[in-house]
Amino acid sequence: MAAAAAGRFMDLDLRKGHLGSSPHPTSHSLHVVKRAQRYESCSLSMNGCQGDPKIPIGTIQTRTFPGVSTHSLALDTLSSAISHLKSDPPPFTSGILRLQVPIQQKIEAIDWLHAQQELLPRCFFSSRSQSSSFDPFIDSVNGDGNGLEDHDLVSVAGIGAAVFFRHIHPFSLDDWKSIKRFLSKKCPLIRAYGAIRFDPRANVSSEWRAFGSFYFVVPQVEFNELEGSSVLATTIAWDNALSWTWEKAIGGLQATMCQVSSIVGKLRKEVCKTFVLSNSHVPSKASWNLAVNRALQIIGRADSPLIKVVLARSSRVVTTSHIDPIAWLACLQAEGQNAYQFFLQPPDAPAFIGNTAICSMVWVEPKKAIRKLPRIQHLYAQLSGRLRSEDDEFDILSSLHPTPAVCGFPREEARLLIAETEMFDRGMFAGPVGWFGGGETEFAVGIRSALVEKGFGGLIYAGTGIVRGSNSSLEWEELELKISQFTKPIKVEVPLS
Repeated sequence: MAAAAAGRFMDLDLRKGHLGSSPHPTSHSLHVVKRAQRYESCSLSMNGCQGDPKIPIGTIQTRTFPGVSTHSLALDTLSSAISHLKSDPPPFTSGILRLQVPIQQKIEAIDWLHAQQELLPRCFFSSRSQSSSFDPFIDSVNGDGNGLEDHDLVSVAGIGAAVFFRHIHPFSLDDWKSIKRFLSKKCPLIRAYGAIRFDPRANVSSEWRAFGSFYFVVPQVEFNELEGSSVLATTIAWDNALSWTWEKAIGGLQATMCQVSSIVGKLRKEVCKTFVLSNSHVPSKASWNLAVNRALQIIGRADSPLIKVVLARSSRVVTTSHIDPIAWLACLQAEGQNAYQFFLQPPDAPAFIGNTAICSMVWVEPKKAIRKLPRIQHLYAQLSGRLRSEDDEFDILSSLHPTPAVCGFPREEARLLIAETEMFDRGMFAGPVGWFGGGETEFAVGIRSALVEKGFGGLIYAGTGIVRGSNSSLEWEELELKISQFTKPIKVEVPLS
């Protein structure tokens, strides 16, 4: 099953020179006048979807403090800055403020996240390796002139929620505008990280309930791993109209900061091996054969427009001991150097982790190449273009998902067959996973992924494309191969008696 990207749009990014030491914090900000508007009291958790997307927030700012030598000193700098802000609040009824401190030391973001004692919510997203031959040079989206050549962000980890966006209804243009309301090109590292369900019309199972139909979060505390250094940042978001005042926002941030560990150790890129108590699949092998054969019958009918359908499988692995999802992801990271890693865990939810292949979008290169990964390979092609307006971001994301690589072709016929055939909830598997920024947006398809819950092992997802001539047994073997990158690092072989 080939991988695809829902898009990447470049306008402005973090440069090394911007993070140099200075005697005072530097700031980039966008201020607007907010019109008076009445709201009913909505939520004390600052769900940004409940705001009016047409009304801009009062201020968007990034303040950069002088660089320090260690993570501990960066934590002290931010804690002191937050205390000063608490006594001198900004004169706006709504806003979002990022405080960031450069660290003159490279610390891996996944190590930082592992040190934070399972504080929730949490997230991790890798950047695409710019040295990879699979990533073309992409110019700025609207002629800004800031290209990718100085892009040195390696990966991002975050804990807490300055503001989150979640709902049970399908992701809409208004939801996208609600997210963009908190973002600005002037502050490119204020980003909303998250994912969207594969099929928002399908019933939501219990394991995916906390993710909603979509889930995006701007972290309270964020760690940026750069090519040769690091950045520790905090973000405060408030909106009186949503019953989330400046006082509540900064109090919540201080509570989170008190729990952030100042000590970051090196995470071993391996998972503690464990015995597998059980390994079950939905569908079973027999049900899979029936599903594939039914799909082939439909594809083979003269009156059927269906050419391809991607059928998937959920594999539950129950182990004797808890699997640490961050350690599991780190192990996958060590194996898949050119893959796109993500980790997303809302409060009271399992962790959704993935090690997906990705391709870049935007100048059509009709030639397809083969991209080889450790266990599988994909056909790879590059597409490019220029946006007419910012709203095109939402249109592109909506039109590309679900791609033929994870659904089939024609799309609607394939989606309906999947809904009728599959006996489990895909959730965010095979849906768009990535982030929205003020001047840049990046999404991958959430394949090669698993849902990990403490005490319950993991649900590993994989799919394969069914076309005329497919063989159900061979396709089952392909599923086994695809999930092996997850099972191989954790499984202890039972010794022969």
